[in-house]
Amino acid sequence: MWKIYLLAVISFLNGASEYVIAGILDKIAESSNISVSSAGQLITVFSIAFGVGTPFLIAFTSKLDRKKLLVYALTVFSVINILIATITGYEMLIVARIISALSAGVIQVTLLTLAAVLAAPGKQGSSIATVIMGNSTALVIGVPIGRVVASHYDWNIIFIGLGVIGLILLFLALLIIPKVVAEEVVPLRDQFKFIMQPRIAAALLITFVWLGSYSILFTYISPYLLDIFSMSDQGVTLALFIFGIASAIGSKIGGLSTDKWGTFRTLAGGMILHATALLLFPFIGQSIFLLYILLIFWAIAAWSSGTPIQFQLISLAPAASGIVLSLHSAIGQVGMAAGAGIGGIAVNHSLLNYIPWIGALALVIGIVTTLLDNSLSKRKQTKQSLQ
Repeated sequence: MWKIYLLAVISFLNGASEYVIAGILDKIAESSNISVSSAGQLITVFSIAFGVGTPFLIAFTSKLDRKKLLVYALTVFSVINILIATITGYEMLIVARIISALSAGVIQVTLLTLAAVLAAPGKQGSSIATVIMGNSTALVIGVPIGRVVASHYDWNIIFIGLGVIGLILLFLALLIIPKVVAEEVVPLRDQFKFIMQPRIAAALLITFVWLGSYSILFTYISPYLLDIFSMSDQGVTLALFIFGIASAIGSKIGGLSTDKWGTFRTLAGGMILHATALLLFPFIGQSIFLLYILLIFWAIAAWSSGTPIQFQLISLAPAASGIVLSLHSAIGQVGMAAGAGIGGIAVNHSLLNYIPWIGALALVIGIVTTLLDNSLSKRKQTKQSLQ
């Protein structure tokens, strides 16, 4: 079990490297003499590289044993994060984030593979869930801690810390993780065939819209709280802690709701509430109390959608769950990149106060797709029952 916990800790570090920038965007912009929207593109390029590059790298390294792959990827991850702390030019920061994203993508997929192989008999599901929880915990703890560190020290310290901890975990992985022969990897051309299946394509479109709409505001959450609500650094940190805890609660509620009411009701209801929360932001004025309430509402509604989407994909392709979930991860990252890019354009046009509405508008596509998919599925079931 200790091996699984080590994988979860590595997953946490991996998630922190991705999410932490959202909490310190204003600090990076100020110290690098760039606009907030330009700093936001550090998130955009990370998500694009993670989503697009990871499937190719995993396919390219398919014959490498999984322990070696994890060690190599952690080495690149650690070195590049330390370099990020020393780089000054914006263009070099972009390049470094792309390399960081590619290593992070390989790490995450490899961790999930190792979790399934190293788990005790009958414990594969819980082991994978533990690793995923490590990644999501980075949102709950990693982002606000990053904000605290950046408020008291230079933001570069965060990436030095990520790199050093990465090297420590690399050493532990060498000692604790056994050699694991790589499983046969499905060729990319066969993976893309799944996208052509209508219901899987619909679920992936919903994934893209869901995380894209979320990313539009979350990418710029720190400047949004600072500029629109005139919050202090301490206020932003508290808001991020509250948001992170509510996100974890939302994921749990999504799982319970999926078991009790099914994927359609959970997903449709969650996205409608998600859109409602985003629509309400510009109407709450300067009330910090209402802001905290709305942040909780938004986080719970947004993160309740993850479980039903993944459950839907597994149900549609039970024999290829690994493939469809990796596609889900890749499409989700591209969605987050698109959201960060759209948010950046809005911020550049002085629309920071209204970016929640842009996210809500995007969610309409997801809601309509969910309703249509459910309607067509029911019609198909009715036809089959009549035959």
